[in-house]
Amino acid sequence: MEREARCLCGALGLRTRGEPKLVLACNCRNCQRRTGSVFGVGAYFDLADVIERTGKPRQFAITGDSGQKVVSHFCPDCGSTLFVETAMFKGMIGVPIGGFTEPDFPEPTMSVWNRSKYQWVQFPEHWHKIQAQTPDAS
Repeated sequence: MEREARCLCGALGLRTRGEPKLVLACNCRNCQRRTGSVFGVGAYFDLADVIERTGKPRQFAITGDSGQKVVSHFCPDCGSTLFVETAMFKGMIGVPIGGFTEPDFPEPTMSVWNRSKYQWVQFPEHWHKIQAQTPDAS
């Protein structure tokens, strides 16, 4: 299966093959600010499964609360994040699932950084929940 993600204005895009290795909801403050929402939802693909990229994104790097570097690749025109790279998931990229616009996209299986989750947000019981995120994912 191939999927295509695009930024809001369509200047940037990427295509992936296969299913994501991981789909998660992130409640960290950086994802809240980056998305303008209460959490971000990303699908993580191995770099080898990203089969095409179009356009030239800008980058913004920040050190997260985990102490790990996070690099957002975003459209210089519309500002949409096309993908993120984190030291935590080396060799993978995280693509915001809204960029795919597929209602049947796989459901997240976990939520991370729950210690900074908005108190009224509830995730399904069957999701794995992590209070914080450290390099050893504990």
